Amino acid sequence: MSSAVVTRFAPSPTGYLHIGGARTALFNWLYARRFGGRMLLRIEDTDRERSTQGAIEAILDGLHWLGLDWDGDVVYQYARADRHREMAESLLASGHAYRCYATPEELTAMREAARAEGRPMRYDGRWRDRDPSEAPAGVKPVIRLRAPSEGETVVEDGVQGRVVWQNRDLDDLVLLRSDGNPTYMLAVVVDDHDMGVTQVIRGDDHLTNAARQSQIYQAFGWPVPAMAHIPLIHGADGAKLSKRHGALGVDAYRDLGYLPSALRNYLVRLGWSHGDQEIFSTQEMTEAFDLGAIGRSPARFDFAKLENLNGIYIRGAEDSALVEAIDRILPALGPSRGIASPMPAPLKAALTAAMPGLKERAKTLVELLDSAYYLTAARPLVLDDKAAALLTPEARARLAAVLPVLEAVAEWTAAATEAVVRQFAEANGLKLGQVAQPLRAALTGRTTSPPLFDVMAVLGREDSLGRLRDRI
Repeated sequence: MSSAVVTRFAPSPTGYLHIGGARTALFNWLYARRFGGRMLLRIEDTDRERSTQGAIEAILDGLHWLGLDWDGDVVYQYARADRHREMAESLLASGHAYRCYATPEELTAMREAARAEGRPMRYDGRWRDRDPSEAPAGVKPVIRLRAPSEGETVVEDGVQGRVVWQNRDLDDLVLLRSDGNPTYMLAVVVDDHDMGVTQVIRGDDHLTNAARQSQIYQAFGWPVPAMAHIPLIHGADGAKLSKRHGALGVDAYRDLGYLPSALRNYLVRLGWSHGDQEIFSTQEMTEAFDLGAIGRSPARFDFAKLENLNGIYIRGAEDSALVEAIDRILPALGPSRGIASPMPAPLKAALTAAMPGLKERAKTLVELLDSAYYLTAARPLVLDDKAAALLTPEARARLAAVLPVLEAVAEWTAAATEAVVRQFAEANGLKLGQVAQPLRAALTGRTTSPPLFDVMAVLGREDSLGRLRDRI
């Protein structure tokens, strides 16, 4: 395949970049990169009442965060309305379109007749061959496509296979409304043609649009781009994706503490497979991606799988990169945790030092930050219920006994503190846990934490001994 491949991602800015849109963008991006082509970005903002600047920014931010760059400038569909009108007029001139003067009352009657007969509403073509001189006074016409009424329209779909529509079942769709505004169907075709799009990859909710858009291409005498319609994403229970399943904006996944690399890897495996491989670097997914390996049934979104995958990516990430990622989501998280944004330098240094122990168990950046509570908490620490229950009078007496031993440690390292605590336990006929667990509770306020002696090394001598004294 030549480098002439051009894909496009064309969201409507009526809300955030949702997870299905993010996957569509990723598939377009991978296909273009695989074949050395270009992915273009078009904002389909013709719905003026629902399109917002905030939504446009959320879409651009979401793509940037996911690492999906596009080629060239963003195209705004609404700004091209004059071009769309001009092309509707050209179809009138060539006889492939006509003016329709059907009144709203006539269209309502058609709709009600269709409903009564239990069939889909189709325009009956009453102005297809009438002379405009018969037009009723005061009715502004729409421009309709003169669609073929016999034969069939075929789409050889890259995912769905060969899809066939009988032309008698497709009516003459509106290209230009009576107020002169182009319809979505016309705008998409003209934009895709003008942008040089060779491959359309989008959700299978657009499959019927593919038939209608093919007819518009043919009326213009333009080549129809290759099409691939990917199944939608469902929840783990098989129902249509809703907020409780994870139908959130990409920005919400960022604030929930997912890494963009992990989310990208998870999305590529939603409906596409490459043998049994689960973990893909960006290069691997780019080299392996093909439309033929996309399944035809809906993919299922599974939060537990995403969390596990995110945990793998966290364990493989550089410690400093994880601290930077946490710092970026602090505006969303920090206020509830009493941490300033941007993160103070001493806390950054402590968090980086603690990261090898923290990241072994965390599945999200939020969990990472919460497990680092002991670094960010003010003294005296607020103990959670389990830690408070563990610090019995007997446990506090052990802390009082081990304190002078720790005060005498010359070089404060994980190895040195571990050695003296082990010696203390043996000398007093105790198991290591009988000393280590009260130490952990006093130092972190929790009963679970990264390895205890690593915690002591990160906290340092003064803070560690001070926290023990707070509890004795």
